[in-house]
Amino acid sequence: MEVGDLVRKAGFALDKQIGTVWVEGETAQVSRPVSGHVYFQLKDRAAVLPAVMWRTNAERLKFKLEAGVRVRVRGKLGIYERDGKFQLYVDFAEPAGLGAAALALQQLKERLAAEGLFADARKRPLPRLPRRIGVVTSATGAAVRDIIRAVQRRFPVPILVCDAAVQGPEAPRQLVYALRALARTDVDVIIIGRGGGSANDLAAFNHQQLVREIAACPVPVISAVGHEVDLTLCDLVADRRASTPTMAAEMAVPVLADLEADLRAVERRLQREMERVVRDARQHLDTLDAAARTRIDRLRTRAAAGLGGLERRLAVVHPRARLAAQRAALGMLERRLATRAPDRRLAAARGELGRLEQRLAASAARRLTGAGTRLGQLAGRLEAMSPLRVLDRGYAVATRDGHVLCDAADAAPGDTVEIRLARGRLRTTVTEID
Repeated sequence: MEVGDLVRKAGFALDKQIGTVWVEGETAQVSRPVSGHVYFQLKDRAAVLPAVMWRTNAERLKFKLEAGVRVRVRGKLGIYERDGKFQLYVDFAEPAGLGAAALALQQLKERLAAEGLFADARKRPLPRLPRRIGVVTSATGAAVRDIIRAVQRRFPVPILVCDAAVQGPEAPRQLVYALRALARTDVDVIIIGRGGGSANDLAAFNHQQLVREIAACPVPVISAVGHEVDLTLCDLVADRRASTPTMAAEMAVPVLADLEADLRAVERRLQREMERVVRDARQHLDTLDAAARTRIDRLRTRAAAGLGGLERRLAVVHPRARLAAQRAALGMLERRLATRAPDRRLAAARGELGRLEQRLAASAARRLTGAGTRLGQLAGRLEAMSPLRVLDRGYAVATRDGHVLCDAADAAPGDTVEIRLARGRLRTTVTEID
């Protein structure tokens, strides 16, 4: 009998005598070549069974077949003739052995959610610029190396690693103690997590005590447990959730180059704002200066008009004018008296004239004093508004060809500029314009 005949008969006997079977076991060595078929092993404590699922059946799976998952599969035993390999041809698979555990986890999840531990309102923002980062994970795993590399690449800050088991029966207790220890240090944010794994590998991050410890942590916590398809209770209670340790590190620190670019942009905005403020202030000062000049001119005109009126009024009430008028009146009286009045009336008139002269002198003195006071007040106001007072405070007025310079752009190198000071003038030549 040929080898091929024997192998075919053996395969026929397996199919005939055993037929379709249901088998439960843990998956191992799962591979997916480009053909789309899935090759894996089913194992328990006693044996290992090679298995294969063709692409058409694999595409109908509702979960991802990975190593370390306990499954219940349906298929037929056969022999691959080319290699003489005994294997199970699987056409259906489903998770197995996780029913009770999955139900308990769901019940715990609902209870913690009812307590508000997963509510978005209680989650805190991450610090923008952390001074130190704490990491709770296995010190020998790949996760801690990924976190350190990402932090050093983006924004180097000190990292404090607290070693803890990430799977196994001791993992929940060690993770809780590590989280408490880091929370008592001066870290600003804590990353807790591990690399990917099966549901059993991630069981420690569904432990109720660890979930409550994360909720009570005084600093923000980033959960980086497993990959995108895995979601633990630690992911739900943490302030932020990352699908990988590298992504958690990127959440914890900004990119230094981005911060420098932001600072340069802010500096440019501040520079433009300062230039705008200075420009507006100069325009405002120019407006105030023009208004002040207009007011000074108006006050000067009013003062000149007032002084002219006072001079005319003083001329009218001046003693010389009054005396001249009184002398003229006296002459008339003397002439009238010489012809008509006796000496007695002449004496009385002269006495009255003396009294009038005294009253006139007193009145003229009072009026002159008041006019002098008013004139002094007006002169003081003019002096206060005078541009010369501004020059006395250290300012100067620059002119070119008799025109006041208000903008450096109005002059050019080589121009002759005259500078008026409080005392004296300077004549200078422009060498540079800023």
